[in-house]
Parts: sequence; structure tokens; C-alpha cells
Amino acid sequence: MLKHCNVSSNGKNPIQTDYHDWKKHKFVAYRNKMGKQFTDIIQLIKQSRTSAIKAVNAELINLYWNIGEYISKKIENAEWGDSVVTELAKHIHKNEPEIKGFSDKNIWRMKQFYENYKDFPKLSTLLREISWSHNLAIFSRCKTTEEKEFYLKLSKKESYSFRELDRQISASLFERTLIGNSKLLKTIKESYHDLTNTFKDSYVFEFLNLAEPHSENDLQRGLVRQMKDFILELGKDFLFIGEEYKLQVGNSDFFIDLLFYHRGLQCLVAFELKADKFKPEHLGQLNFYLEALDRDVKKLNENPTIGILLCKDKDSEVVEYALSRSLSPTMVSEYKTQLPDKKLLQQKLHELFDNETDEK
Repeated sequence: MLKHCNVSSNGKNPIQTDYHDWKKHKFVAYRNKMGKQFTDIIQLIKQSRTSAIKAVNAELINLYWNIGEYISKKIENAEWGDSVVTELAKHIHKNEPEIKGFSDKNIWRMKQFYENYKDFPKLSTLLREISWSHNLAIFSRCKTTEEKEFYLKLSKKESYSFRELDRQISASLFERTLIGNSKLLKTIKESYHDLTNTFKDSYVFEFLNLAEPHSENDLQRGLVRQMKDFILELGKDFLFIGEEYKLQVGNSDFFIDLLFYHRGLQCLVAFELKADKFKPEHLGQLNFYLEALDRDVKKLNENPTIGILLCKDKDSEVVEYALSRSLSPTMVSEYKTQLPDKKLLQQKLHELFDNETDEK
């Protein structure tokens, strides 16, 4: 004899419905539980990566300190002259080309670094807990030991990025705090800082002979790379030298978007791309780069460096050439006949921005 099975008004078996609800609830609970555990694993990975970068950074600062101490003592004892540092940089580049970060300028900075802090052992630990770029900004821009100690401690406590540290030094935070407005320290504190980004210093990646990672969503970087490909397609005269080419001027680092060598003109060509409207200071910055390139990078047999500024905002594209004032009218004319046409560059700039906008 068949037993009667209760059926709800909607035609579904209540026992089956309860079972399906229970099964769904169990699945959701399992997924939430595993999601939390997976997040824990990811957090462990991130913590270890941060610890590894901090350890490498500390070792790099130790190395720079030791090199600075070695050179300082050699020069102090008159065993080395100033020219030896340049010879050392050339020797490293020639015999160990894969070793980066040891230009003559950076080696001199190591000597300055050691001489700035050798009499202040209490700061030793702090120096190794921030990046080389942070250290450069502090010892080159701060006048007194108290000011240096202030920014060293602040950089560590707040996990400042280099840009934020540079901004606070420019805003004279130390002087304003010294006057008595100690509440400033509370107002500048941010809720969270990514320690990995704090130590994501180009010198660390050069030391490890690794490419520096960048965000794939960086509009500026994507445009620069596409512009690089376009320039190389223009003809065989353009030889690519570097992207984000580092220039060392004094104790500061600057980066040129793209640097090429033009075989026909026998000169360096620097490209700067700005994702905003044209401003006169953009040309001033480019001319500053050209002077540094002519002084420190250009070879004696080469012609003065050329700069090409590319600016794009929502309304217009601007292309400007920056040429050395020492060029004769004949040479200027020769440069312009062999350089990419402005209208062609404007058209390409427009296409690149349109493509980026469409993809977003």
C-alpha cells in the first residue's frame, strides 16, 4: 500500500525543499569558511614578501654604508683621489655589466651617506629600515641631525612612500612641528600604508638584477610603451636606449619617459609624455633633462640632445620640440627635417588616448 506524500500548495515536496535549503546553506558556509582560510594564506604570502623585501633593503643599505666607509677612508688617507670613483664605476660597468646602481654619482652618494651618519650610531637601525631613495631625500635635503632624525623616525612610523616623504619635507613639516604645532603629526597620519610599496625602491630591484614591477593599469605607462613601439616603427634611424631612463643630478633621481639615439642626427632624443594639458613648465623640465643628458650621457663626438614633448588632454594634442640654443640655424633645420612630423605625432597621440579610453 502506497503512503501518501504531503505536497505544498506550490507543488513542491516540503522534505525535498528543506533538504535543498540545508544543502545550499552548508555550501555557502563551506565557501565562506574556505574563503577566509584562503585569505589567511594570501596574507601569509604578503607578510613574507614584505619581510623579504625589508631584509634585502637592509642588506642593500649595509652594502652602501660599507662601500661609503671604504671610499671615505681611502680618500681621507690620501690613498685614492677623486677620479678613482669614476674609474671604479667604469670598472664595475665593464667587468660586471649585470650589476646595476653603481654609477659614479651613486657611489659618491654612498660616501656622503656614511660621512653624514658615522658619528651618530643611534640612527644606524633607522637608516636600514627605510629605502635608499628615502635616505637620499633625508640626508641631502635636511640640514641638521635633529631634522634628519625626525624624518627617519616619521618615515618608519608612517610607512611613507617616497613621494609622501618628499612632500612633507617640501612642506617644512619639521620646522612647523618644532614651532609647537605637534598636532600636525596626528593630522597627517593615514589609516593604512602598504609596506610593500614603501620598500618598492628602484635601487632594490637593480641590486637583485630584477625588473621593477609596475601597475598594469597605469595609463601613463601604457601610453609610453605604445609610443615607444610607434617611434621604432618610423624608421631604422631610431635606436631605443631606455624607458624610464634614470638621470642622477646631485642627490636627486629623475626619470625620462623614453630615450632614443638617432643615427642620422647622431644625437640622443628624449621623449616626455604628459597626460594633461600643455604647461610651460613641462618644457622647462624637458630642457633640464637635456642639459643633464648633454653633460653626463652624451659622448664628445655626438650632437646636442633633442627633446620632444607630447601633451594630451581631452581637448587637444600638443607636440613641442626642445633644441639646444647652441645649435646653428642650419643645424636646427637639419634636425627638423629628420625628426617625426609634429602632425603625425599629434595624430598618433590622439589615437593612443582614444584606444585607452575605449578599453576602459
